[in-house]
Amino acid sequence: MAKAFLVQVVLVAVVSVILALLLPHSFFEDWGWLSGPVAWLACAWGTSLILSLPTGRTILGAILVGIPSILFVVLGLHWLGALVAAVLFGAWCAYRPAEPTPA
Repeated sequence: MAKAFLVQVVLVAVVSVILALLLPHSFFEDWGWLSGPVAWLACAWGTSLILSLPTGRTILGAILVGIPSILFVVLGLHWLGALVAAVLFGAWCAYRPAEPTPA
């Protein structure tokens, strides 16, 4: 759990800083609703590559854990929502479904 959490947090932080340096604040006011989730998914894809996780399952987890963070955005607590999503993402990535036993 800790590895996926840490990699995701670092990637999100790096992408956030780069975008903040390259784009005006008004961009995020107008397009944050789209650029944020796209950046989150891109970072999850990067996490899957860095940690050799199954890409489809990792992206699915990123989508699912991003849904509860919408509540934090509505409450004006965007970064807390991102942290909660990262914790849930780490837990999702750590979970390994049981292998079916041969009959």
